[in-house]
Amino acid sequence: MLLELENDNLAELIAEHKKVVVQYSATWCGNCRIMKPKFKKEAAANEDITFILADAEKFPESRKLANVDNLPTFATFENGSIKNQTQTNKYDVLKELVHEIASN
Repeated sequence: MLLELENDNLAELIAEHKKVVVQYSATWCGNCRIMKPKFKKEAAANEDITFILADAEKFPESRKLANVDNLPTFATFENGSIKNQTQTNKYDVLKELVHEIASN
């Protein structure tokens, strides 16, 4: 499942879904735009995980959940708690992060 955050309610969505992967991005971020289709590809390949696109500038409360200080940041959450996060523009690193939560 792929969702795009429309309100600053990421904490609620994380609480509602067992496994979540978030891409924090911004409209001005070139690397974020490069990674977005790769993020969507991982979402399509992992239907048992909820993938969420979150604009880090529009939604400051959601951003705080992963202590985002660089973009794009990818964070995984399981059972409501953060498990891992990374700042990357490399698809292999994103795939490894997704594989880590998928195999739990």
